[in-house]
Amino acid sequence: MYARRTLTALVPLAALTLLTGCGAGDAATESIKPKGQAGTGINLGPDQKRVHTTKDAAAAAKVPEAVRKRGTLRLGTNTGSVPPLSFYATDDKTLIGVESDIATLVSDALGLKPEFEAVSWENLFVGLDSGKFDGVFSNVTVTEERKDKYDFATYRLDSLAFEAKKGGDWKVKGPADVAGKTIAVGSGTNQEKILVDWSEQNTKAGRKPVTIKYFQNASDYYLALQSGRIDAYLGPNPTAAYHVAAAGQTEIIGQFSGGGAAVQGKIAATTKKGSGLAAAYQAALDHVIEDGTYAQVLKRWGLSNEAVPRSELNPPGLPRTAN
Repeated sequence: MYARRTLTALVPLAALTLLTGCGAGDAATESIKPKGQAGTGINLGPDQKRVHTTKDAAAAAKVPEAVRKRGTLRLGTNTGSVPPLSFYATDDKTLIGVESDIATLVSDALGLKPEFEAVSWENLFVGLDSGKFDGVFSNVTVTEERKDKYDFATYRLDSLAFEAKKGGDWKVKGPADVAGKTIAVGSGTNQEKILVDWSEQNTKAGRKPVTIKYFQNASDYYLALQSGRIDAYLGPNPTAAYHVAAAGQTEIIGQFSGGGAAVQGKIAATTKKGSGLAAAYQAALDHVIEDGTYAQVLKRWGLSNEAVPRSELNPPGLPRTAN
């Protein structure tokens, strides 16, 4: 069964800071990077120097009049420490991450000011249903079931990644590559379903099954990986990419669609169905894709491999699941 939420294995910011060897009083915590890496690393401070773009008149004209007159976009994002998607800067109050950066670009293109509110996962949709939010930028995957109630404008691929210790020659391209391996995965997630399916395919083909391990939190997964108790961890690509960049001890050895073989999963700006805002978001996203600012934001957070060539309005989503 596909999980209702694609991101369940979250990487706590504190855990990543520990992995870099920065102490609580160390000014280096403003910038997270592997030991010995040149450059400024990933900026965690409240002064983000966000990438901005210009207003696109054609996209702005698609915004419903009531929102245009208000001059703001009321946008929901998920609470908690979810780097590099949405998390708090070192001042513990400024929301940063790829989601707010992309939402800022969209707001710029529409000539509106973004107003972010971080709420729990379920309250993102409650906020859309009630009209509290004009949109949600929070790693929401397009699904056929969600399309019954919401409209979508895509802006990233929904990808999963196998993460292993750095320096090996093992790569994962399909089921045969994980036969006989010990792999950790989050319970009840899309990635668990894929891994279980692959293990069953291996057994039917006469290969060894996968030994699947479950842990309580993300830091446990990474400790198990470092100690050799597991061969790899299968989780959401954004958090895996962030951990690779932050810790410098692991690498991504395989990447796959969050929808498995059925469909390429896609992350999208989410609006209440029929609100008219999804078309405006789509036009704004196409504008920032064309002018290059979208690529700058993805590169900043290490997610260039999740780029889309254009935004799609309500594309095919993950298939419906039986209740």
